[in-house]
Amino acid sequence: MTGRLVVVGDTLLDRDVTGTVNRICPDAPAPVLDERSAVDRPGGAGLAALLAAAHGTEVALVTGLAGDAGGARLADLLSTVGVDVYPLHLPGATGEKVRLRAGGQTLLRLDRGGEPQPPDEPPEAVLELLSQARAILVSDYGRGLVRQPVLRAALAEASAPIVWDPHPRGPAAVPGVRLTTPNLAELRHLTGDAGGGSALSTATRAGQELRRRWRVGAVAVTMGPDGAVLCHSGSTPLVVPPPTPLDRVEDTCGAGDRFAASAALALGDGAAISEAVGMAVAAASEYVATGGATGLHRAPDRDPRPAAARTAEQVLATVRADGGTVVATGGCFDVLHAGHVATLQAARRLGDCLVVCLNSDRGVRGLKGPDRPVNPEEDRARLLAALDCVDAVVVFDEPTPHQVLARLRPDVWVKGGDYAGDGSPELPEAELIHRWGGKVVTVPYLAGRSTTATISAARQRGLHLVRGAV
Repeated sequence: MTGRLVVVGDTLLDRDVTGTVNRICPDAPAPVLDERSAVDRPGGAGLAALLAAAHGTEVALVTGLAGDAGGARLADLLSTVGVDVYPLHLPGATGEKVRLRAGGQTLLRLDRGGEPQPPDEPPEAVLELLSQARAILVSDYGRGLVRQPVLRAALAEASAPIVWDPHPRGPAAVPGVRLTTPNLAELRHLTGDAGGGSALSTATRAGQELRRRWRVGAVAVTMGPDGAVLCHSGSTPLVVPPPTPLDRVEDTCGAGDRFAASAALALGDGAAISEAVGMAVAAASEYVATGGATGLHRAPDRDPRPAAARTAEQVLATVRADGGTVVATGGCFDVLHAGHVATLQAARRLGDCLVVCLNSDRGVRGLKGPDRPVNPEEDRARLLAALDCVDAVVVFDEPTPHQVLARLRPDVWVKGGDYAGDGSPELPEAELIHRWGGKVVTVPYLAGRSTTATISAARQRGLHLVRGAV
């Protein structure tokens, strides 16, 4: 879809003062921070707009700005990253949050600006902007902007999907909002839920209560490293975990803004709510993995994508460094069934890691015919990699696995029970494996399980269903 993402909410001036601590203050039990650098950035709704603009989105921000140095600094920072600012005059001083940080940790936060003042009415340009938006994100930071009556009326009449990121001190969402995105602590405050039971049960119970009370389409409760819980019109919540576990968390500031902005953009592009929440969890996880707000102002020191599965070479290097045994097996694994799992589990017990050599789509067609594979190699590899007994998957395109085996040089090569028993032919890979002192073994199949039989049975059932419907 075309059009802009319109972010509506309170903007603050955030400053990170970073330094080192080598001593304690002589007149109080407090650390002394020796400043090394200071970085200003938009905070609150301004950070949500900045994060969306940083990913190539056309963004407009409706916010209150005071006529002071802080307000001028915010306007400059936002225009630099391509955010179009539609300011509402804000009496008083610009709100500021100053974080004093050392060693990747926040030591103290200093808030400036005093009590917020209500902004002026929005001009006609803001009302027109909201009526033409691709999607709207209300980023409420509890400073009063989204209480403005004319602005609320315009939000209630907007046709674009609205995501409402609430604040405990802020007002209820306007009726008809597509999605609201509190974290668990905010949700408990907004509903008065005491939090009995597990976090999941609290999120589900309180999320449904907020959905009914505010008359919104759905509530996505953000759960930090556990992803999000989506409470919708159905009775069963949708739990959306991060795509990969976070191995390092330096700064989570702004993760909720990244989540909400991503969800709004996905809804604006026509995604279902469940799809939008999945995209938002992935985006927020990536943001935290790359340093959060702190990482916005430095060159990345790691791949910005979610951590990928380790390659076979990395797995083998780790195992061999510890003197372990490398096991490998191969096959098409077209329709994964219980027989496959039994074989893979048995193979994994023979050593310290298991690498699966997987026939590519072209290889499967050569072996099984033009109607195979049923599932493409990307899906087959993903399913195998998800098994606890599989440490890595290598896709090979040749008719036999000889080239990949020569590269990996496993200590043990395992095949299923086709080759077991008296009079069975020797495995075609055996001679190659023996060259570096490797062993070749077979493990039994589960009786009656095979991919061909599974596909044949499924086709027969489908044929019976078609005949029965005629």
